[in-house]
Amino acid sequence: MMTTIPDALYTADYVVTQNAGRDVIRRGALAVAGDTIECVGHADVLTTLYPDARRVDLGRAVIMPGLINAHTHVSMSLLRGYSDDKALQDWLQEDIFPQEAKLTPQLVELGARFGMAEMIRSGTTAFYDMYMFEDSVFHAADEMGLRAVLGESTTKFFPTLVARDKEAYFDLVRRYSAEWANHPRIRQAVVPHAPYTTTPELLRECRDLADETGALFGMHLAETPWETQQCLTEHHLRPVAYCSQLGLLRPDSTFFHLVDVNEQDMCMLADSRCAGVHNPASNMKLASGVCPARALRAAGVPMGLGTDGPASNNAHNMLREMYVSSLLQKVHALSPTVAPAQEVLDLATLGGAAALHAPYIGSLEPGMKADFIALDLSFPNMQPVHNMVSQLVYAASGAEVCLTVVDGRELYRAGVFTTCDYAALLEEIQDVLAWIRK
Repeated sequence: MMTTIPDALYTADYVVTQNAGRDVIRRGALAVAGDTIECVGHADVLTTLYPDARRVDLGRAVIMPGLINAHTHVSMSLLRGYSDDKALQDWLQEDIFPQEAKLTPQLVELGARFGMAEMIRSGTTAFYDMYMFEDSVFHAADEMGLRAVLGESTTKFFPTLVARDKEAYFDLVRRYSAEWANHPRIRQAVVPHAPYTTTPELLRECRDLADETGALFGMHLAETPWETQQCLTEHHLRPVAYCSQLGLLRPDSTFFHLVDVNEQDMCMLADSRCAGVHNPASNMKLASGVCPARALRAAGVPMGLGTDGPASNNAHNMLREMYVSSLLQKVHALSPTVAPAQEVLDLATLGGAAALHAPYIGSLEPGMKADFIALDLSFPNMQPVHNMVSQLVYAASGAEVCLTVVDGRELYRAGVFTTCDYAALLEEIQDVLAWIRK
């Protein structure tokens, strides 16, 4: 029995549902009521059921769940291409940290808006971000219309750009919590930077702060063998065991990278029911190593996929990230059968939902939030279609995205952004070059 009359009915040649059966519907349709998916099925059936719904016929296209970027630093679009071809610690200490020391709230918001435009254009509908002046990112996400988990990152090196000391940082997080409570699309996280840039006391207090404010908890973890050695030297524990001892491994926690993990680490992560995020392009570019994403999933760790920041990727393109993820796992295992297309698509959708602790996104099913995208299949690289999921993971580039919808609201359609003046934004981003030179 129908309880709601849909506002719109989207039809296309294919609908990739990502439901439990991983159904791909030929000549499919998606009925949307407000911010929610009302029904998914064959176009001829839904057209009959909902004759009065606004019809959006996308034709030779595929509708699929919006992609979820489970780890990034969106405002680092300001530093895309600024420093390349360096090891992680040299890249951070010599180039990135000194440049970030000159950031302002206005610059962070500009970088966030530009990075979000890139995500919207290439099919991302939700993301997990950590950076400085995060209030600027909150405002940008609110206006651009994306779904997000956002956190003000911190280290032990006070004073910072945003806080004179630890207590001032905690007060800032509490203020964000009060200002953005109950937002329909945005949730807060407490996100200390990493084990090697914090102290045990600070990490425990950050975990307590997350509990106090009802925020999620996230952190870079086990990103390189260097980090492991540093943690063993200072704390006599590997990074995951160190975090376990501090009580950080919890069901609402998400850890980014997880490159240098062993079997014992994986068991601890799985037993604690926290989530992990694979960042293949960034880890490859910085030569950090290879996250054993498949082994982590097999151990029971929910795994998402993320781009990391565009200063180390250098893109926010999740379609490209799926392709890179699959190929990296195959060559690392020296087996073409690992990381098949469906498994990688799961990382970027259902796995991303787990990493954001958002069970209401990641698939196209009745009752789920209406976060979805469409790709134009008339592009030469998208034909012929033998296997739709394979086409998305191995052939799509991101340029094919013709529609991006979050909460039932169209953010991008057929070359037009609806929540920003992209031409003006493109002009504004040119000022970043002067900031860099200064």
